[in-house]
Amino acid sequence: MGYKNMQECVVDLERHKKLVRVDVPLDPYLEIGALQRRVYQSGGPALLFTHAVGCRFPLLGNLFGTLERTRFIFRDTLDDIRRLVEIKINPFSLLKNPLDIVKAPLAAWHLLPGVTSKAPVLECSSTLGALPQLVSWPRDGGAFLTLPQVYSESAAAPGFAKSNLGMYRIQISGNSYQSDKQAGLHYQIHRGIGAHHAEAIASGDLLRVNVFLGGAPAMTVAAVMPLPEGMPEISFAGLLAGHRLPMTRVPGHLPVYSEADFCISGVVHPAKTLPEGPFGDHLGYYSLTHEFPYLEIDAVYHRRDAIFPFTTVGRPPQEDTSFGAFIHELTGPLIPTVVAGVKEVHAVDAAGVHPLLLAIASERYVPYAAVRQPQELLTVANAILGQGQLSLAKYLLIAAQEDAPSLHTHDIAAFLGHILERADWRTNLHFQTATTVDTLDYSGSGLNEGSKVVFAAAGPVRQKLATESPTGLELPSGFGPVALCQPGILAIQGPPSGQGRGETDPLIDEFCRFYAERAAFTGFPLLVICDDSRFAAATLNNFLWVTFTRSNPATDIYGIRPEIRGRHWGCSGPLVIDARIKPFHAPPLVDDPAVERKIDGLAAPGGPLHGLF
Repeated sequence: MGYKNMQECVVDLERHKKLVRVDVPLDPYLEIGALQRRVYQSGGPALLFTHAVGCRFPLLGNLFGTLERTRFIFRDTLDDIRRLVEIKINPFSLLKNPLDIVKAPLAAWHLLPGVTSKAPVLECSSTLGALPQLVSWPRDGGAFLTLPQVYSESAAAPGFAKSNLGMYRIQISGNSYQSDKQAGLHYQIHRGIGAHHAEAIASGDLLRVNVFLGGAPAMTVAAVMPLPEGMPEISFAGLLAGHRLPMTRVPGHLPVYSEADFCISGVVHPAKTLPEGPFGDHLGYYSLTHEFPYLEIDAVYHRRDAIFPFTTVGRPPQEDTSFGAFIHELTGPLIPTVVAGVKEVHAVDAAGVHPLLLAIASERYVPYAAVRQPQELLTVANAILGQGQLSLAKYLLIAAQEDAPSLHTHDIAAFLGHILERADWRTNLHFQTATTVDTLDYSGSGLNEGSKVVFAAAGPVRQKLATESPTGLELPSGFGPVALCQPGILAIQGPPSGQGRGETDPLIDEFCRFYAERAAFTGFPLLVICDDSRFAAATLNNFLWVTFTRSNPATDIYGIRPEIRGRHWGCSGPLVIDARIKPFHAPPLVDDPAVERKIDGLAAPGGPLHGLF
């Protein structure tokens, strides 16, 4: 049986030496978040902050900071989930293990929330201002809830069956919000709450929302699960928790998750917005201030022994990286059942998740052809880009399984090499030039607006990739130095970008023309123009982050010896991606030096935090 609440989880983790109490007084303004990030980077324990400055609630951070600890938290229920996933994939597996026929319905019973009159979360009342005022990055616009479980129901079909539980950040102070009365509700496009909000707007009704914090860890994971539309997250939470989730009905309000640590109840007006942000986000940059819906607060409740859970996000990897890895373990086997022909899909965490997808699929359309070409791959690529949150991807690189049966998308370096060895940029690039992208991505033509490109590769090796930087390379004025990122990929430092949003840069066009008659990049099918070539080439993660978070395919992909056939763009020379920071990009996240020095001092030999990271 899984944990019923956060208190059980904390006791168990501490007993197994997977949690450490931090009794040193630390400020929720920058200090607590900075320490949590340090401990995460070192693979350290969960942290219970017992003396947060100016707050009477303990804070729990880094709970999911390692994949091993996340598996440990859900150790009692993982087999049930795997069993149900296996049955979904292959019902004939029940013939091999008949006892699973009995066990599966028992686990499925937990999908149904239970209704109870006892609700520890309703024992005490409070205010937004009494909650920990957690600020993670210096330029954040106020305090945020970073692990909220935002619950809403369909106005057209109220009840658990059409409910949504999502993790949408909540700003509880700052900007023009009325203190204790209003809170920002930032949800990105293609989020389940959007359908409920659209219904409310259409009918002119208020959208009632409950924001839960804490409770069973399964609720937090369920809130970030990319579940198929129509499957309520609260049902998955029960499956993962190993018990029916207790809900308490409140007359005139939404049901309350009984075992939550906190519940913030409020309403969203049909079409009213207020400025929300900035906020240091998981792409490694600030998401800037924009108009978003907000909550008019009715009440703030908490249990007597409430624990305030939090995380901090920033340039990957961070704690949410463990979320992604755990979710992939649970849902990865289902992907081939959702999109025919696909074998693997990997949303690359180091590139900010949504900017870059890697996929392997079948190429069976013309099995008798002398040379395999991307055909079925393109059908699969379109299907992938039509699936839920995968539709927000900017770059999709897709390979044919038949060309390398042992290839896997999580071996990123090998996968990139496989694509580049087979790349024919004249035919293998497929653009969507004006479409939707991730709300947090500022590389596009506007908020939620940008482009996509598919790199499809199938068939034999077409070129050998260079493994050393070219010697004696002649560069146009203002460009250089160069650095090898990995075989076949060269980073080239360029002058600062001055281009406007939605524009191309004549400097990069001129760079490409400079090499139109020069065979300078043999073995390098991909060139990346960047602000700091040594940084971009220092690690694979640096290359992924710089290249795919700082470029918009429609405006930032160029080519040496470009050509247009009909409406199809390609190039016969190397592909060039302009991954410099543009004037309209959001600023990257930078730690506060004074806070970092304080953390260093506390962790020095003899200090109270020595040995924690």
